[in-house]
Amino acid sequence: MSAEGGTRAVVAALFANLGIAITKFVAYFLTLSSSMLAEAVHSLADSGNQLLLLWGGKAAKRAPTAKHQFGFGSERYLYGFVVSIVLFTVGGLFALYEASHKWSHPEPIVGQWWWVPLAVLIVAIGLESRSFAVAIKESNQVRQGRSWGEFIRGSKSPELPVILLEDAAALCGLVFALFGVSLTLLTGDGRWDAVGTALIGVLLVLVAAVLAVEMKSLLIGESADPLVQENIERAIVGDASSNVERLIFTRTLHIGPDELLVAAKFAMKQAHSAQDVADTINAAEQRARAAAGAMHLVIFLEPDVYHPSVTKTPPGR
Repeated sequence: MSAEGGTRAVVAALFANLGIAITKFVAYFLTLSSSMLAEAVHSLADSGNQLLLLWGGKAAKRAPTAKHQFGFGSERYLYGFVVSIVLFTVGGLFALYEASHKWSHPEPIVGQWWWVPLAVLIVAIGLESRSFAVAIKESNQVRQGRSWGEFIRGSKSPELPVILLEDAAALCGLVFALFGVSLTLLTGDGRWDAVGTALIGVLLVLVAAVLAVEMKSLLIGESADPLVQENIERAIVGDASSNVERLIFTRTLHIGPDELLVAAKFAMKQAHSAQDVADTINAAEQRARAAAGAMHLVIFLEPDVYHPSVTKTPPGR
């Protein structure tokens, strides 16, 4: 996935959430609706999350140093994990606390500004829908026929999955808030407002948990997508004219969304000199880089003698 596509989705979501957060806070101060407060804090947390994603993308572009010789690509994973923590604490737990408080001390929405929450929520649904549409458009360019669940679980770039889940949660949260506010206005019972707030809190906690699991997996280190690894392995072996007899094993690890560490052992057909070995390694490396396309490879190839007891792939693959 291109970093540019993820950045466009993040920026679109940032501007939408900043505007929505301001209007929701205004609506809360006019009506003291707990659903509006929960949604305002939710939008504020989302805005902070998008700033974290943008900062992580910038930090990941730093050049390698003597201490961090493989670069800083995993910074994007780190900030994606921080986003899940912010969404859980600032969004989910705050909404659940506010729901508990309002359930114990319900207050109806009264006064001349009763219509403001409804207007704000309807406008916010329109703005969030536009942001969600941008995220869907950017994701469709790289989804490659995968289901949305497969795309979120399999993506090596954190930005689009994070924005997709945040925007989906935001739209559902707005519907929950509209539900709570509408029933509070119709019945005069402020506990419906608390119910809407609680639904928002549960939703945000669940989304944060999904994000945390996915970002943890990326932080620990994931191998290349099976198709990508298969293409690289096929390229290392090459055609009948190459001097590679067979691949002994391959290990891959994403050190960033667009950076892949590749370590492989292969058996050679023949080697009469060190120059033959070097030429074979260089040719295999060039073929692997060409097969990886836009993916940057940090590649280590080692010729060895093939033994049937040495497996090509690690256990579990």
